[in-house]
Amino acid sequence: MAAYSAADVKRLREATAAGMLDCKKALDEADGDYDKAIDIIRVKGLKGVTKREGRLTSNGAVVAKVEGNLGVMLELNCETDFVAKGERFIALADQLLAHLQNVQSESVEEFLATSMASGNTVQSVIDEANAMLGEKIEIRRIAVLKDEPVGIYLHRTSPDLPPQVGVLVQLSKDALGVGKDIAQHIAAFAPLYVNREDVPEDLIANERRIAHETAVEEGKPEASLLKIVEGRVTGFVKEVSLIEQSFAKDAKKTVKQILDEAGTVVKAFHRFRVGQ
Repeated sequence: MAAYSAADVKRLREATAAGMLDCKKALDEADGDYDKAIDIIRVKGLKGVTKREGRLTSNGAVVAKVEGNLGVMLELNCETDFVAKGERFIALADQLLAHLQNVQSESVEEFLATSMASGNTVQSVIDEANAMLGEKIEIRRIAVLKDEPVGIYLHRTSPDLPPQVGVLVQLSKDALGVGKDIAQHIAAFAPLYVNREDVPEDLIANERRIAHETAVEEGKPEASLLKIVEGRVTGFVKEVSLIEQSFAKDAKKTVKQILDEAGTVVKAFHRFRVGQ
């Protein structure tokens, strides 16, 4: 029987995020040699990458960074919170974010094809992570905002997990503290668009149809239907439009009023929440 201790199993498990039984088997096969055991787990993991393609990745982390007028954000997903809070997964997310900061790709597909400092493509690095961590790992989405001031906010929904919500918001002019305040607001209220003009007409039309059918189902009088429907559609548009929402830190003001007072406007924003 190979000579290794419970501490060796624990060390191998922490390094690879593989199951305890898999770690024991790898150490047995490697005659207790830690480095060989890691290679065994990697090889066996690589063989199972294709089997993991259909698994759900509802856990993970959102990482983001702002330097000057460049803001980047990335959502890296995995299958379990055990892997999500592990050092290797978090280090991988940070490594990928640093690379995104360099290449500033416009899409996940483009980003996956870029080569990292090691010479390997991002896709190859992800495949290796699949093998090493024993779970399906994938980049769900990325965001790059540049050339104008960017506010940032990252939120932890649990103290033992990495950030699960991230926001980047681009302003026309830097205003002390306002970028972070607006980013925090977006994290909490999850608007879909900057203003009402950005809301697609087909979405408004569908909301109007639903409002009409609901009002009829509720037995609202025919003479009041139009007013009721338009009122509900207006409420929907205000709910999904950032600048028309009541500001999180002062409900007596809208986000637009806060921006006007600071002499700036929101040009764009991205909000990521893990698994959503």
